[in-house]
Amino acid sequence: MSTTVSHTTRSFPRLSYEKVKNDILGSEYELSLVFVGEKRGREINRQSRNKTYVPNVLSFPLSSKAGEIYITLAVAKREAPTFRHSYPKHVLYLFIHGLLHLKGLDHGSKMDMLEEKYLRNSLKTYANSKKRT
Repeated sequence: MSTTVSHTTRSFPRLSYEKVKNDILGSEYELSLVFVGEKRGREINRQSRNKTYVPNVLSFPLSSKAGEIYITLAVAKREAPTFRHSYPKHVLYLFIHGLLHLKGLDHGSKMDMLEEKYLRNSLKTYANSKKRT
């Protein structure tokens, strides 16, 4: 029912992660979102997936109603221009990508379509909320 956000750095985009999570997985889903450094990201990837590279995002379902997402902010920042995203937009994109994996989707055209839909809707909501303040 709750979303826990922890981070290992002070510089991360401030977005409504809980609202995005609720839109995709529902308000009853318990999610831990962790922003990690490159060393920790590589370690988690090696331990959990036997991969040696630093990931941009990793998602792990813990049950049908709970999961974890790890985002490596340094990787997100480096790759944002490749996607023609700002840094905050790319972090949001990676978060959405992780949520869709927790929802059970695999890479492909359906996932791509939903990523764009949720990204567009989330950015609209974020822009509208900033106008009101």
